[in-house]
Amino acid sequence: MKKYGNAVSGNERLLQWIGSIQARTGDLAASEAKVVELLLVDPLFVGASTTAQVAARAGVSPPSVIRAARAIGFSGFTELKIEIARARGTTGFFAPSDVLTADATTAAVLEASIRAGTDALMALGGALELSALERAVSTIEQARQVMAFGAGPSATVAADAVFRLRAVGVTSIGIADHLSAMIATRLLGPGDVVIAISSTGRTSTTLAIADAAASAGASLIAVTNQYGTPLASLANIALVVGGAPLTAQMAAAGSRLAQLVVIDALVAAVALRDPQRSRRAERAGIDLPDIA
Repeated sequence: MKKYGNAVSGNERLLQWIGSIQARTGDLAASEAKVVELLLVDPLFVGASTTAQVAARAGVSPPSVIRAARAIGFSGFTELKIEIARARGTTGFFAPSDVLTADATTAAVLEASIRAGTDALMALGGALELSALERAVSTIEQARQVMAFGAGPSATVAADAVFRLRAVGVTSIGIADHLSAMIATRLLGPGDVVIAISSTGRTSTTLAIADAAASAGASLIAVTNQYGTPLASLANIALVVGGAPLTAQMAAAGSRLAQLVVIDALVAAVALRDPQRSRRAERAGIDLPDIA
């Protein structure tokens, strides 16, 4: 993503609003995507500008600005500006995020990492639909078994999901090898659940697993950054985390943290709804080293 400046940090309400917008950008026309890219990176400029000014800066025509606003759920550009003002409150303009260079200090790297995580979690608060989370919890409660799969950075989230669910009494499996996972998924059926994790919603191996799950009749829960992506469209339930507009250096880390929080919420809700199953899981690990 090209950086335009005037990025926002430190304003929770505006960051949550940005997350809700990011969640709706999965399937836009090229000209509309340019406008939304500018909106995500510099919302305060868009909120203070005319249609023509936004169009000039994004490199599109003024009608494209209006179409972009409508594509992400607003009646037009005016309503979009009103919502920016509401989310902004009394906040001022903020300095853009620094891009780390080879001579960055360790303190700067740590600060950037903390800020990336904080921004990603604020975006999650505005993007995730509680009704979808509740449906996911109910689906897992009733599942015969749950399989989780992710590739690259999302593989660690999938592994965490398997361990955490198993620790509260949910029969769960995780297979890192794609070919083995494909075979296992094709052997699933109604009553089984697959949690597919992909920030982009377009990872080929994860999409193949998701497609196999749908074909087998298993319920598919997607944990991803945006609606409208192939994975979100294929899923029975999409848990969309938003994905704040971070620098390339920190984007994967931010998404991973948001995904882990969603898994935490799922596991905690499942455990609270079925304490008897959680107690059985505790007894199953009674003579194991402390894993709490």
